[in-house]
Amino acid sequence: MASQWIYQRLIRSDESDLSTLSEEARPLVAGNALRQMGAQALQSIGDQVVNAKTVLPWLLSALGAPGAFVAFLVPIRESGSMLPQAAWAPRVQARRERKQVWVLGAAGQALAAAGLAVVAATASGWVAGVGVLAFLAVFALARSLSSIASKDVLGRTVPKGQRGQIKGVTTVASAAVALTLGLALRVWGGDNLGAGVLAALLGVAALAWVAAAVVYSTIREPAGDVETPVEDQPGWVSQARELWRDDAVFQRFVVARALLLVAALSPPFVVGLGIQQGASGLSSLGLFVMAQGIAGLVGGRLFGRLADKSSRRLMIGASLASSAVIVAFLGLLTVAGIGEAFWLAPATYLLLALVHVGARLSRKTYVVDIAEGDQRTEYVAVANTMMGVLLLAVGALTAALAVLGNEFSLLLLAVLGVAGAVVGRGLPEAERA
Repeated sequence: MASQWIYQRLIRSDESDLSTLSEEARPLVAGNALRQMGAQALQSIGDQVVNAKTVLPWLLSALGAPGAFVAFLVPIRESGSMLPQAAWAPRVQARRERKQVWVLGAAGQALAAAGLAVVAATASGWVAGVGVLAFLAVFALARSLSSIASKDVLGRTVPKGQRGQIKGVTTVASAAVALTLGLALRVWGGDNLGAGVLAALLGVAALAWVAAAVVYSTIREPAGDVETPVEDQPGWVSQARELWRDDAVFQRFVVARALLLVAALSPPFVVGLGIQQGASGLSSLGLFVMAQGIAGLVGGRLFGRLADKSSRRLMIGASLASSAVIVAFLGLLTVAGIGEAFWLAPATYLLLALVHVGARLSRKTYVVDIAEGDQRTEYVAVANTMMGVLLLAVGALTAALAVLGNEFSLLLLAVLGVAGAVVGRGLPEAERA
């Protein structure tokens, strides 16, 4: 069968892995996995455009929005997609099939991207700033649905030992898109093209999410049992409190993941330092987008396989590597002749993006492998909601430090990365669970 042939060339698999799936799901692994990879690759096309770390800051600048709006992009994008998940969890758990939740989230992201395109084409100044943040909030809310559902569908349709590789392949596909986009902006963007180009790209992103929803809807997901009707389940606040109090592994995972924020929050400060060096045109934006793509191409398959071997060790390594890159960058900024070099910020962004690939793949694979069934849904939802709160707190702290200079924010994040590695050492190996 064609799907099986393609799957075997993309993913290293073992027949013994199938014991972690239901009997109903085992014959469908290849087809379901390819559909998930296809849908997530299409989603990644949109993600490279609706990017709060690179493209959206440039869009706000091109539209003449006040600089204060830029500070809210990453917190809204990241925390907005995490905070609602614990509240969503009981309703998601009440569904025998979860793929429809992902499709609904993809549709919402398509609408938000279309809204951003309209803002880019018609607005300017503070009106554009408000519009971008409002549609980004809608986007993040829709993304929370896809995020909570995707882990369940992956856990039901793909066995342990192959899930990290699935995410690695989609990361590579996303990277190829980013590299293509970055090259186009670098070669044709110049410094004279602005919001109109980005408006067209946002329109393409909206269409990509529509296609992703169509592909994902064809997954043949085995229906699960619904043990407790949603109206009989305890409130999500009570569930979160009990999970945090009673599950030591979950506690340590959340703390370790929170400290991994170094990989997510540091790139915008590096971009900011690059802009201070005069890299403010779309062609310069292309360098950072290309760096994102190269990181995914290099790290997607590699880190996907490493995550399947030990997602815990990969988390630890990502924490330490992020801190090391930041410290090296801050040191080089003080060296005459290097600190002013045009390539320093994009090269640092590339390294941080590469490490972030490993950080994302490791923590996503870990949470899928460490739990089963509805416990996985609860783990993902509660952890993401807590992460949303922590992200706002750390984001506020780093924003305050940024008043003194981006270097101070980066230094704090480097310290958090080292602490994350220490906490991660106490986690059990998920692949043996």
